Amino acid sequence: MAEVDYKQLIQKEYVKCATDPVYFFRKYMYISHPTKGRVKFDLYRFQELAFKELTDNDYNIILKARQMGISTLVAGYALWMMLFQKDKRVLVIATKQDVAKNLVTKVRYAHESLPKWLQNTTVEDNKLSLKFGNGSEIKAISSSPDAGRSESLSLLILDEAAFIEYIEEIWGSAQQTLATGGKCIALSTPNGMGNWFHQMWVGSKEGQNYFNPINLHWSLHPDRDQGWRDEQDKVLGPKMAAQECDCDFISSGHTVIDSQILKWYQDTLVKEPVEKRGRDGNLWIWEYCDYSKDYVITADVARGDGKDYSAFHIMEVESMKQVGSYKGKIDTKEYGRLLNTIGREYNNALIVVENANVGWAVLQEIIDMDYPNIFYSSRDLQVVDVHYTHINKKQSPENPTIPGFTTSSKTRPMLISKLDEYLREKSVEIYDSRLIDELFTFIWLGQRAEAMRGYNDDLVMSYAIALWVRDTALRLRQEGIDLTKASLNHMRRTDTVISSNNYGGEDPYKKTVNGEEIDLRWLFD
Repeated sequence: MAEVDYKQLIQKEYVKCATDPVYFFRKYMYISHPTKGRVKFDLYRFQELAFKELTDNDYNIILKARQMGISTLVAGYALWMMLFQKDKRVLVIATKQDVAKNLVTKVRYAHESLPKWLQNTTVEDNKLSLKFGNGSEIKAISSSPDAGRSESLSLLILDEAAFIEYIEEIWGSAQQTLATGGKCIALSTPNGMGNWFHQMWVGSKEGQNYFNPINLHWSLHPDRDQGWRDEQDKVLGPKMAAQECDCDFISSGHTVIDSQILKWYQDTLVKEPVEKRGRDGNLWIWEYCDYSKDYVITADVARGDGKDYSAFHIMEVESMKQVGSYKGKIDTKEYGRLLNTIGREYNNALIVVENANVGWAVLQEIIDMDYPNIFYSSRDLQVVDVHYTHINKKQSPENPTIPGFTTSSKTRPMLISKLDEYLREKSVEIYDSRLIDELFTFIWLGQRAEAMRGYNDDLVMSYAIALWVRDTALRLRQEGIDLTKASLNHMRRTDTVISSNNYGGEDPYKKTVNGEEIDLRWLFD
């Protein structure tokens, strides 16, 4: 009789665990606590509420503070699903294989700690996978472009999703594998703005995608108070603490330009253009030409592989106010014609074209149309020494120049430095939301500043060129003109009679620069 009662008790408990996962967690699941060792998984109230959302929604995105026990919660969910349902396939994708296998390790540990009557037969068990006799399994892999492809999944777990490389490609593939009723949990601390995780989070809050948003701020944890939070500032530093504890997208990440500055531009200056031109509507105008002012147009040219864009900015030289910009996919011939047209419209603006790859084709198109104001740079120094930078000077043996601007390993750091300087001081006016969006995903990858994988920096680099050209070549040219004017005005004030005889046959209004004779009388017209 006692044996029958025991079997009935086990049967009741099994049914209760199968129908109530929270009961299963609290009574039978053990976890490895970093300080307390082996303890029962007694959920906090915020964890229980989060779990209910996980079970009520197929797609969940979790923005979490550090050490909230959410990876353990997700591991428990995976184990419960595998134990009590047949043929469930769980896939964990993370930044690295070691990170991905941590969740499998949590599942294995919890399973081995269960009473024998709750355990399932293990038919496969290694560091990266665990498979039960009922056909259910969990597998961990690191990120790659084809991760999850051709997998028929019951549950996809994207662990630290904001840091996963190739996540756009992974998600594109995964959606097909989840189409038959699978679930997805994307969990992460923030890692800057503009990336896939940030976009999905913002979209979920605005109801623009299928994800259910779950925000787990540090203050939800009952064992933490403001004293704990203040200590994190000391341990991690304010920036990292804001990322790891406050779920702060703005302070997180490794953007080249401080995210707080970008947010200021976004909230203060960004505005809709007064006109959107072109068949694609990608030429945005904020101010029309003032013919009493000078303009510069700096252009980046797409490589031609369809992955990036051609882009340019129209800047008023004196204030460096952004008055127009373009970002679109366009062939080199049409792009050259567009630059020629817009350059002439803006008072024959100085056109600076990045001359790498197909940039030469665009430059040639502009040259063939006899555009009067093209930027030329030193062939030898590649604009490293601005004193050898020339604007519209004909080539000579003494001054070999090439049309356009060359971005190289020497000039690129100078461009980035100039960009950071101007934006940090907030001394330029940016109106283009597209440029700000690019800057939010323009990050440090090691020692190199570049766009986050899957994003573009075409507007960023052309804008950096504009700032550099204005602050070096154009400034030096203006200083030279001002100096010459001052010298000639001084000569006039002395009432000196200027004649060829007074100066040994030399005309003081004429100078020889790099082998080319220049008449300076136009300065007084």
